[in-house]
Amino acid sequence: MRTFVHYIPIATSIFATWFGFVLMRRYRERGGLHHLWWGIGAFAYAAGTITESLTTLLGWHEPLFRAWYISGALLGGFPLAQGTVYLLFDRKKAHRMTAVVLTVVAVASVFVLLTPIDLSRVEPHRLSGRVMEWTWVRAFSPFINLYAVTFLIGGAVYSALKFRNVTGMRNRTIGNWFIAIGALLPGIGGTFTRMGHVEVLYVTELLGILLIYVGFRFATAPSTEPAAAAEPAVA
Repeated sequence: MRTFVHYIPIATSIFATWFGFVLMRRYRERGGLHHLWWGIGAFAYAAGTITESLTTLLGWHEPLFRAWYISGALLGGFPLAQGTVYLLFDRKKAHRMTAVVLTVVAVASVFVLLTPIDLSRVEPHRLSGRVMEWTWVRAFSPFINLYAVTFLIGGAVYSALKFRNVTGMRNRTIGNWFIAIGALLPGIGGTFTRMGHVEVLYVTELLGILLIYVGFRFATAPSTEPAAAAEPAVA
């Protein structure tokens, strides 16, 4: 049975898509592969919630399910995390890390596309990885999500702590805390999804992208304090 919560991904999709264009405009204006990856990350985020929206509106369909699992469970926060990787590491190391994780995502995606579906587990307007008969395919997503947590959330926390006492960096400190919390929420929702409560994910996805956007605005806002020496930050 559909409830109000099942329609939340529609709002998330619209907002995440708009945020993606904002980030891409920043990339065009300022350059930097970290901006490019953050923009890609926002669009990937939107892609996952679009499949959730279409499932609510049209019902469960196999292509939508497979697209949802790839864009949400496998890509998930990886592109956003990769933006932080390109910010904090040298380009050569970041390129190598990109190649490794993209290879894992590609291999896992092939298995998602090939796995038989247990139609007896399908629910008309809810998505769940439990419908995959090759249950071992679900073991890929924790690895990719751990990577995303380490670099997206970890990078934001690192930057917040690094700049908390630096004059002129108060906005970035606050912004990175918002980003860290926002990035954590979809992961919590994903855990509930694995237990069969996908509605929690719908709520945390929306709250998460909103908090990340607030953090982005704080981190990129002009400082009202005396300028400090420029250093890398998740912004």
